[in-house]
Amino acid sequence: MQKFKIRTRMKNYFVILLACITLHCSAQDVSQKKSGADLTISSQIDSLKKSFAQNGFVLLKEASIAMESEYEMPVVVPMNEGTWYQIVFVGEPSSKLHEIRMYDYDEKQVYYRKLYGYSEGNIISYEFQPNHTEWHMIKPVQVNKDKKDCVGYIMLLKKVKESEPLAIL
Repeated sequence: MQKFKIRTRMKNYFVILLACITLHCSAQDVSQKKSGADLTISSQIDSLKKSFAQNGFVLLKEASIAMESEYEMPVVVPMNEGTWYQIVFVGEPSSKLHEIRMYDYDEKQVYYRKLYGYSEGNIISYEFQPNHTEWHMIKPVQVNKDKKDCVGYIMLLKKVKESEPLAIL
């Protein structure tokens, strides 16, 4: 009787584990499908990467981010004192407003930029050299009246010295 209970428990755990793995895998398949906006900005991103690589920048971090219209998406990154960084945010071209704010560790705003998408484009790019080695928070936002869910892309690049070899992106 004891062996039967142990086998039943083992089967239950196995079924639960299998169900969790199946749900996790199917959830990943859904997130990997590219929308029209993803495809539109992916060509812009590829061009930006090539251009920055030619100008002596190395890509440190990049991320495609699912955003909700009119809500900030905080991104926290470490930055070193004296290093030149390039921060790039690419929003959906159909959004009417793109905005980015950056804060230092003490929550002091160190950068702000707003673009009106229809006339000024969907790419915000700026150089930044921190005064201290610390974490910084970047908060991009976009406003899209046609849809609630938007796609954004953020990149953090670092300027390399002339003596350092450039990384192939």
